[in-house]
Amino acid sequence: MADEPAPTLHLVKLCVGVDTVAELSQWQSKRAADRLAQGLDPRPRHVTRMWPRRADELLRGGSLYWVIRGVIRVRQKIAALEEVTGADGIRRCAIIFEPPLIPTSARTRRAFQGWRYLRAEDAPSDIGTAPGDDPDLPPGLREELSRFGVLRG
Repeated sequence: MADEPAPTLHLVKLCVGVDTVAELSQWQSKRAADRLAQGLDPRPRHVTRMWPRRADELLRGGSLYWVIRGVIRVRQKIAALEEVTGADGIRRCAIIFEPPLIPTSARTRRAFQGWRYLRAEDAPSDIGTAPGDDPDLPPGLREELSRFGVLRG
């Protein structure tokens, strides 16, 4: 039997200190401008102290799904994982993202520390791709319809 590639794997992470997708976008834009001014790669990144053990699966098209105020609202495609060393000399992992924030169907998520793996089949769908999902629905209405099972994703 031939080796088959594992299905795409994703990460899910709390977006601490941010209340809206717009705030996350503004924060990432400012950081990108700062990095560009320093001659560094301007792509968004998140540095974490743990290196994903399933990195190969994440790099096969995986995304990081951001939990904002208890709800998965947006994702970013993972472009690369890079080793970085903190000022304290400790090796860490920089998760490098493709810049666009991709809105997803709302999915409630309880608080947790660090990040968690998310199987492709368990990931919320992108807005406008789920049956009956209209990309022009206001976010609050979309969340309520998802909560009552009218929209799936």
